[in-house]
Amino acid sequence: MPKAKKLNSMRLLEARGIAYETHHYDPGIRDAKQVAAAVGRPVEEVFKTLVMECPARKKPILVLLRCDCTLNLKRLAKALGVKKVALAPHARAERLTGLQVGGISALALMHKGWEVYLDKLGCEVARIVVSGGQRGIQLRLERSALIELLGCEIVNVADSKRA
Repeated sequence: MPKAKKLNSMRLLEARGIAYETHHYDPGIRDAKQVAAAVGRPVEEVFKTLVMECPARKKPILVLLRCDCTLNLKRLAKALGVKKVALAPHARAERLTGLQVGGISALALMHKGWEVYLDKLGCEVARIVVSGGQRGIQLRLERSALIELLGCEIVNVADSKRA
C-alpha cells in the first residue's frame, strides 16, 4: 500500500519528541475491530475516537474507547457531572472536526482545545493505537505519552458487553 504524506498529527508527535509507529490499512475499512486486524494489533490496543455533544458544555468532547467496546452514555454523563451526552451523528462529527469519520483523531484536533477522555481500559496497555487524522492511517504510541500530550482524563465508560 502506498505511504501517505506526513500528517499534522505526526508532525506534532515529532515536534514533541514522542516516538510513534505508523500503520497503514485500506481506508475503505470502517469497522474498528477490522482496523485492528488490518494493522495487525490486538483489539486491546486499538482505540476509536468518538465525538460527543454535551448541551451543558460549549464545545464537543472526545472519548477514546477501545475498538471492541461500546460507550455507556449514562456513565459518561455521570463522569462529566452532566445530565445528558450524545454521540454526534457522522455528518455533524465531520462538520465539527473537519475530519472524515474513520479518521477522526484527538491528536489532529488538539488546536481546538476540546476535552479528551480515555476509557480506563486504555490503562491496561503500554501502547495505544489511535487514528492519525486520516482514514487508512493509525499511529501507535506510548499510552503515558498520549495521556500527557492530550491531557486525557481517565473515565470508566466502556460497557461490560463488547461491541
